[in-house]
Amino acid sequence: MHLIDEAFLKAKEVLRLNITDLGYTACSQQHDDDPHSNYRSVWARDAAMTAMWVLPLEDAEFTGCAKRSLETILKAQTRDGHLPNYVEIETRHPEYGGVGNIAGIDGALWVLIASWNYVKATGDVAFAKKHFAKLHRTMKWLRAHDSNNCGLLEIPEASDWTDLFPRSYNVLYDEVLWYRANIDFIELRKLNGKPVDRYINRASRIRQLINDQFWPRPETPQDQRNSFASTQFALGRTRYLIAQITPFGFSWRCDVFANIIASLYGVLDEERSEKVWRFLRQIGIDDPYPVRVLYPAIRPGDPDWRDYFLVNLQNLPGHYHNGGIWPFVGGLWVRFLDRIGKHVHAQEALHSLAELCRSGIDQDWEFTEWAHGVSGKPMGKAYQTWSAASYVAAYLRVQGDKSIEVASGAPEEIKQQEECGLPEAVADSRVDLDRETAE
Repeated sequence: MHLIDEAFLKAKEVLRLNITDLGYTACSQQHDDDPHSNYRSVWARDAAMTAMWVLPLEDAEFTGCAKRSLETILKAQTRDGHLPNYVEIETRHPEYGGVGNIAGIDGALWVLIASWNYVKATGDVAFAKKHFAKLHRTMKWLRAHDSNNCGLLEIPEASDWTDLFPRSYNVLYDEVLWYRANIDFIELRKLNGKPVDRYINRASRIRQLINDQFWPRPETPQDQRNSFASTQFALGRTRYLIAQITPFGFSWRCDVFANIIASLYGVLDEERSEKVWRFLRQIGIDDPYPVRVLYPAIRPGDPDWRDYFLVNLQNLPGHYHNGGIWPFVGGLWVRFLDRIGKHVHAQEALHSLAELCRSGIDQDWEFTEWAHGVSGKPMGKAYQTWSAASYVAAYLRVQGDKSIEVASGAPEEIKQQEECGLPEAVADSRVDLDRETAE
């Protein structure tokens, strides 16, 4: 049997291992020797991604668990729309704060995106109608994070999947998800007979802001009113979206995960996607395996270094979020390559990802959480659900199942909006884009 085919079968075994009555656990409870581990939980972000990536299998067991995962998280919603980081399997206790008791922002974004993907893939319109009010409440909770009404979200430090990492304010990864959440919520509103113009305008504005502010270029006269773009002018032209922007500066590092989904989810056009690919290919971002999630790694003495990187030696250079290799992002890398027409490279990357998934700490086919960014040695928890699910999605994509890209590209409404030009009120980030109403 070919390695990539064997990996596909092994990935489905891992997924079945992690099915529970509440949804997908982050990793195998059977193989987690820490009884107090929060990996024994349904995580909003992990389970939402997993739900999307298993849907094309059209397997009733996987699809049913995907639905339960989303409903478990939505059931634990607070009155103001906050979704938990995770819900514990054994106690069914929802946890809303992560490291440092900081709320996770991206879990809610992924649940919104996954909810539409679930409805679109299954035709379960009843799900969309049953949970619309809760999803709308979460959209309002997220919108409140645009505290200065600039059009983008202001993200607290360490409040997304990089929960021990110094990213804050306008963070590329979260802004890309915010764009896609608005796009997919448009479809949920349509199913529920709600007006969508406000959300089309908002999504168009978010996409424009990301491309204008996170893609450095020589300053133009139009940038004079934009202090962020003026600050970035020092970078000149670059070939990727930078990782974050604050009122006091920016991070010029390349958030690889965020740039990949910026292409997959329609923020970047074909020309810029090609530039991102060329840059990442030239720096060997998928060597030894796909793919290191940050370039370059932060080192002691760098302005971005934090002493908390030493907690459990988690974020040393080449570790974890600081330039570690994550198989679930590797699966997205494969799909990114295939989507921009690099089919041979996608095949090569899928084979390399299969080798990584086979490599284990104790035995073969552990689908570990992450691997060391230099040595490629597996690290973290074994039998990680989103590692297996992302491999499944990558495999299906390379094998020709284009339906795996349920949430790719900018929809026609956005393209038409941009062709016609944004309305004056929408083009000005100082104007309230969507004063809240009963809608």
